[in-house]
Amino acid sequence: MAGDLVNLLADLKEQEALKVVKDRLGKGDDALKILDDARKGMEIVGKRFAASQYFIPDLVYSGEILKGVSELVKPKLTKAAGPKKLGKVVFGTVAGDIHDIGKDIVVFMLDVSGFEVYDLGVDVPVQKFVDKIKETGAPVVGLSGFLTLAFDSMKQTIEAIKSAGLRDKVKVMIGGGQMSEEVRKYTGADAYGKDAMAGVSLAQKWISAG
Repeated sequence: MAGDLVNLLADLKEQEALKVVKDRLGKGDDALKILDDARKGMEIVGKRFAASQYFIPDLVYSGEILKGVSELVKPKLTKAAGPKKLGKVVFGTVAGDIHDIGKDIVVFMLDVSGFEVYDLGVDVPVQKFVDKIKETGAPVVGLSGFLTLAFDSMKQTIEAIKSAGLRDKVKVMIGGGQMSEEVRKYTGADAYGKDAMAGVSLAQKWISAG
């Protein structure tokens, strides 16, 4: 069953993937496990895109399938999370990048883990991040990017946060397809998350330490 969902999502078979999710939920399968399988499917989509087997429309379509999966699974997760919010996180895909797959997974996982997430969307201008941090007082900022051109946008966003006098008030994590320690140093971020759960762990660690 697990492999079914991974492969169906990777192959962009929307109806079949959603049917498997419904069947698994009906049998009482763990909602987080279903999400993890969806994430694995999305990773394959990302690899196929990087290998030029898939193109931007395929990425967009896979994101739509993931949203459908999320809508089915989310009611099962929110019950477990409870009403108390752990803390605020501002999140968005940086300017010049329109990929929302990874961002949506992390935002979703943060949400069901009990964080109050301000999702700014994709291709987010630098100033919008700065304004939202000021408005919300969020201590954690997540910058997402799938393309290598996102590195400069991340660097510019973090420099703008610093110029606004907010850098010592926030922790910044970056994530996306090509992230590494070198990219983290280049952008000036505090950490990078290799997947959604790493992003949640970072937010939990930073907010509890704050």
